[in-house]
Amino acid sequence: MTHFAGIDVGACTTKAIIINEEKEILGSAVVDSGVDFKGAAESAFAGARPEAGLDAGPDGTGMAAVISTGYGRRNVPFANLSRTEISCHARGSFHSYPRAHTLIDIGGQDNKVIRVDVSGKRVGFKMNRKCAAGTGAFLEEIANRLKIPIEDLDGLAREGTTEIELGSYCTVFTATEILARIREGVKVEDLVRGVFGAVIKRATEMDPLAGDIVMTGGVVAHNPHLVEMFSAKLGKEIFVPPLSQLTGALGAALYALEGEGG
Repeated sequence: MTHFAGIDVGACTTKAIIINEEKEILGSAVVDSGVDFKGAAESAFAGARPEAGLDAGPDGTGMAAVISTGYGRRNVPFANLSRTEISCHARGSFHSYPRAHTLIDIGGQDNKVIRVDVSGKRVGFKMNRKCAAGTGAFLEEIANRLKIPIEDLDGLAREGTTEIELGSYCTVFTATEILARIREGVKVEDLVRGVFGAVIKRATEMDPLAGDIVMTGGVVAHNPHLVEMFSAKLGKEIFVPPLSQLTGALGAALYALEGEGG
């Protein structure tokens, strides 16, 4: 069997996927990126290998090709080539949802809105890089301020019954606003629901969200109620691929299979 791998080194997490010639996912792994992107890439790849039936190891042994992507894509010494995260997310998304659509990827440090045409070609994108508001880092900061484990946010938002609109976009100002709302007696569940609403509003203002919508990213993978709220906001069904957090890594692996690096 011939193996191909994609390594997506994000600012918060690093993802690895191994596929075969039939484009079947054989193994995957997600690790924290930390401050050592090279080490994170090696760790994620080593974690994906046993699931694919390969001996654990940090290098590209046994791979026909490895393509890296993401914020730290230049820090993967065993990658043959690299591609931008925009192209890899579009490729991975189209593989899971092979029709024209708008992709919303909510990551740890940035959001992406990518338009993909009927052939899978990327025809436009917007990226939020200047501020962490509306990203995973935003949710993490809010969870820290509320003294709540970040994995509890989805359940709390689901229990909220009142739409609380938060006026601030800046992560720091929003956290301060939330503390003021707590003093007013607003329930934590409603506050968290309001925080999810702020994430949705941030994404909707980045670019017109026309046509079919696909959502990916770690925030999406761990917060399904946010997707439900987004779907209600748009009045349409939203498609979330399997292993949505690994969409960029999957796109990189597909490019490795197709011999399309660079």
